[in-house]
Amino acid sequence: MSDELIISAKNVTKSFSIGGNKHHIAVNDVSLDMYKGETLALVGESGCGKSTLAKLLMRLIKADSGEIIFDGIDISSLSEKYVRPYRKRMQMVFQDPASSLDPRMKVRDIIAEPLKVWKVCDSKEEMDDRVRELLELVDLKESALDRYPHQFSGGQKQRIGIARAIALNPDLIVCDESVSALDVSVQAQILNLLKRLKKELGLSCLFISHDLSVVNFIADRVCVMHDGRICEMAAKESIYSDPKSEYTKYLLDAISAS
Repeated sequence: MSDELIISAKNVTKSFSIGGNKHHIAVNDVSLDMYKGETLALVGESGCGKSTLAKLLMRLIKADSGEIIFDGIDISSLSEKYVRPYRKRMQMVFQDPASSLDPRMKVRDIIAEPLKVWKVCDSKEEMDDRVRELLELVDLKESALDRYPHQFSGGQKQRIGIARAIALNPDLIVCDESVSALDVSVQAQILNLLKRLKKELGLSCLFISHDLSVVNFIADRVCVMHDGRICEMAAKESIYSDPKSEYTKYLLDAISAS
């Protein structure tokens, strides 16, 4: 892990209207730093603001206030035209691999789609080579290229989603509950794949989860969210051996009780 920042949030707030004059504050004055080459786990129960914060960091939605600094540039106030190039460098792996893959498209077209959108290949041959390379990186056979998503298991579908996410050589990938829909044995396989790709490709990874037992396997540091705020952020070892916040202790107790 580098001591160079890849992305930072500074006093970021986001609220949503819930009818009439009422507002729900999903992210409340949040600040965090993430370093190049690290896996930062963002942990908390459903509805605590984890996914909203991730969307803010990726500028998929705009913050009400605060700054998002990506590789030294404040992207929070950039227009859509100027923020678009940064999106190429930040990609997402979604929770449900089945719903995130177009059932009408073959695997070769699913993986090739970002390459086509961003026009990064000069020829069809170069694109085909890149797609095969990506398939190999996620440990799938070339025979998968002409099949459809419904012909694969959940773990295989997630591998396809990961191949698509790394197609553009991003600096940062955001894994939003990316193993929660998988069986425990398959979770371990996908987590090992993500760890290997992080090392081989020099990725930074924001790993969103509600499960501290999963996080223990993959994270370098852990950021615990509760009610839209960060209640604790520390190295993984400190979180598990000496938690400071009552909410972190509650999450750890939930592991022990399960």
